[in-house]
Amino acid sequence: MFKTVTIIGDGGMGSVCAMLLCENGVRTTLWGHDADYVAQMAQKRENMRFLPGYPMPAELRYEADDALAFDGAELIVSAVPCQFVRQTWQRLAAHVPAGVPIVSVTKGIEVAALRRPTEILHEVLGDTHQTAVLSGPTIADELAQRLPATATAACEDLDLARTIQQTFNTAMFRVYTNDDCLGVELAGAMKNVIAIAAGMIDGIGAGDNAKAALLCRGLAEIQRLGVAMGAREKTFVGLSGLGDLVTTCISPKGRNRSFGERIGKGMSPAAALTATHSVVEGVPTCAAVLETARQHNVEMPITEAIYAVIHGQKVIGQAITDLMERELKEEF
Repeated sequence: MFKTVTIIGDGGMGSVCAMLLCENGVRTTLWGHDADYVAQMAQKRENMRFLPGYPMPAELRYEADDALAFDGAELIVSAVPCQFVRQTWQRLAAHVPAGVPIVSVTKGIEVAALRRPTEILHEVLGDTHQTAVLSGPTIADELAQRLPATATAACEDLDLARTIQQTFNTAMFRVYTNDDCLGVELAGAMKNVIAIAAGMIDGIGAGDNAKAALLCRGLAEIQRLGVAMGAREKTFVGLSGLGDLVTTCISPKGRNRSFGERIGKGMSPAAALTATHSVVEGVPTCAAVLETARQHNVEMPITEAIYAVIHGQKVIGQAITDLMERELKEEF
């Protein structure tokens, strides 16, 4: 079990990771890029912007100084939104202690270079740091309430995965291990895209049958691309795949589902984006997934339809009609 951990990123997920670690007696530092906001959090003991209403642990250490953030860290948690991972770690690279493992809780695919979060870490920091992924059905608000939840710690080095498991596991947060880091990371990214469609279905009142079909066929798309990229098929029906997909598609607190619902109720995509302080990762990830699918010659009609609606190429009704009128085929 790691005794000293630094969390990079002061959003909702970074904050609940801090709560979990402090509950386990881990000496935890939370770093944020905005010194003024970090000082406000430290004073109020609350993440007013991204996790309002939940007191942060009294023993949590706050830091905005890049050089001091990693003091004594045995493990680093990367909790930065995907499209900001590269620039954040380029800023911090000179201060990261050599050899300290990094576990990513970021879900997404970088649009500019089509890289997963752990790939970005390796490109920026080199191969001197082992990387792992912690992912699953983890709505931050529910974790902050200490409601029961589960996740998967994934790493090719199962010893590291087990140590991360022991570090994060609490009475209400059960952590499993997996050595398919690629599959866990891809599943966490792609489910956000399907969640946007789930919100659209809710917004237009298309019904539960439609949402069930979306989850099943959306999972088929996620699995198809993941396997083509070398991930294990079984991973996509686990916690980081099916589990996270279900939570993201049904929770009223999910950013991606809520974004889609606003569009379904008549708001423009641009207005739906500005209606939240949080990053809607599924929007840039949708474009990245489609380009990745093209490179691997994988068909993803639902993802294509979501992209078309987000970018004003189709209205939701037409997108649904086009999907329903596709050529009939076998399910498997």
